[in-house]
Amino acid sequence: MHLDHSHDHEAPAALSADAVGPDGTRRALRIGLGGPVGSGKTATVAALCRALRDELSLAVVTNDIYTREDAEFLLRNAVLPPERIQAVETGACPHTAIRDDISANLEAVEDLEHTVGPLDLILVESGGDNLTATFSKGLVDAQIFVIDVAGGDDIPRKGGPGVTTADLLVVNKTDLAPYVGSDLERMARDAQEQRGDLPVAFTSLTAENGVAPVVAWVRDRLADWTARAAA
Repeated sequence: MHLDHSHDHEAPAALSADAVGPDGTRRALRIGLGGPVGSGKTATVAALCRALRDELSLAVVTNDIYTREDAEFLLRNAVLPPERIQAVETGACPHTAIRDDISANLEAVEDLEHTVGPLDLILVESGGDNLTATFSKGLVDAQIFVIDVAGGDDIPRKGGPGVTTADLLVVNKTDLAPYVGSDLERMARDAQEQRGDLPVAFTSLTAENGVAPVVAWVRDRLADWTARAAA
């Protein structure tokens, strides 16, 4: 397996909800991004926005417990116009807002579709959590889980729902591997053992086009989504 690409035999992500909205038109594809604190979720969202904003109509919903920190990061870096970024302050464990009581996030998603739509893609970023974070299928259609090499090269082996079931696992900050003693080949083997045919992408967002494998995966999911709506 090449460390900067997904598995060669990539299984397509399951698209969980109806691609056609109540009015009969294609609704936006919703992709959730979860992962531990500091793994690079917000940086990945920013890189995706920069890579896709000229070809797609997209928007972002961020989740923080008590602040708007992630949304403010995206606004400071001007990755999208301000009206395309919404912040949700969960006031509780991030699990609650993305899996258990998704009402605040659904309201933000629907508000974006109403105010700046029609949209092709909405990225929903979870607050930082642990390896058990997963999104409700009522909120997102596919999910990405982001870990980083600085957290230890044993994370893929430890598993957890985020690592084992996410439609795409992203192993971020590969440029730090020599400095933190992480073995990327070992991480790749362990991830494949945990995930089977589900894809894994290795990224370094400090490198030019470092988010390219994730961009390619998102484009594939959107192509599937568009075809499903047209069927």
